[in-house]
Amino acid sequence: MKITALILCFASSAAQADITATFRDGAPVDQFTFNASDDCLSGPISVIVDLSGSQAGLIFDITSAGMGVEVFQPFVLTAGQAAFSRVSEVNDGDQTLTLDLTSLTQQVAFTIDLDDTIGQREITVSGAEIAGASVTVINADQTTTGVFDTSGNAVIMTADCGS
Repeated sequence: MKITALILCFASSAAQADITATFRDGAPVDQFTFNASDDCLSGPISVIVDLSGSQAGLIFDITSAGMGVEVFQPFVLTAGQAAFSRVSEVNDGDQTLTLDLTSLTQQVAFTIDLDDTIGQREITVSGAEIAGASVTVINADQTTTGVFDTSGNAVIMTADCGS
């Protein structure tokens, strides 16, 4: 029993480059931020935000026409321009967005508007409403996914990239 605990403790101390994704509701734009716990995640890296599992049926609201309501905001990259390669086409009402990055050695953030399609406050999205949405990171031959919690945070566990 003690040996098992020691092995588990040793195994959990391996350096992983975990990625933290945060969602924050704002007026008039919502923000997603991605940070790696280590600076070793070189690319190419794809980060996929998938709203389809969200508690409130979230969608991207980027135009005045379409499924969104009232206020809309297009995708705007606000941090990490040097690592940014491209963003997938995002249409009003879409539930997925893919960022292609050259690396994730610095903070990457973007703003966009989200609306819920189930709740009564369609233009205001809380952490509880994004719960269940996911972020998938594809790096080389590794694909890992984290799920947003009710605080609007998700942790994506990646492989050890030390040595």
